[in-house]
Amino acid sequence: MAFQFSVVSQPVPEQLELGRKLFAGETDFLKGVVAMNGLPPADRKEVCFAGRSNVGKSSLINALTGRKALARTSNTPGRTQEINFFTLQESHYLVDLPGYGFAEAPLPVVEKWQRLLKSYLSGRQTLRRAFVLIDARHGVKKVDQEILDLLDRSAVTFQVVLTKIDKIKDAHIPKLIDGVSQSLSKHPAAFPEIVLTSSEKSDGIATLRSIIAELD
Repeated sequence: MAFQFSVVSQPVPEQLELGRKLFAGETDFLKGVVAMNGLPPADRKEVCFAGRSNVGKSSLINALTGRKALARTSNTPGRTQEINFFTLQESHYLVDLPGYGFAEAPLPVVEKWQRLLKSYLSGRQTLRRAFVLIDARHGVKKVDQEILDLLDRSAVTFQVVLTKIDKIKDAHIPKLIDGVSQSLSKHPAAFPEIVLTSSEKSDGIATLRSIIAELD
């Protein structure tokens, strides 16, 4: 039986306040990791952000934290070549995974990223949820399926975050949600609620903060 997917509902004021308080605290870049032995101690909750190159991961992290230049943004695909860890107060890590697909990098480098990504997703017990960013203008593409399959195999719950929602017309959103839902119905690790965001307009940012704050 296929899963039923829907757009996440607006959080209640108490949930919004939890998210606001968490992200009102100190956020700092901790380190970039290129091998599993470089991972920081697994001593706090963490969430990670995955998405194909130029989907807007860095912009989303900057919007969530209210820090315009916390995560580097670039028009060059594949610039993020490490797993980047950010501390969120003393309770959380935010983790920016390397962009996948269309990366302007030699094949051996891409293969190294993929091995590191698989090791991280399979072996990080403190990882509470992966947020997979999908460009609202394009929906779920073939290149996204690889990371979704990997999350399934790693038994990591993932939630789709549609980025750049301000770039499409409101009338097109139902068709977009339907298409994304059909793609996600094949993935047992998919969380049934989809988040709509625009880093530029701040749409959905408070909702995503609340979701992260409420993860056990």
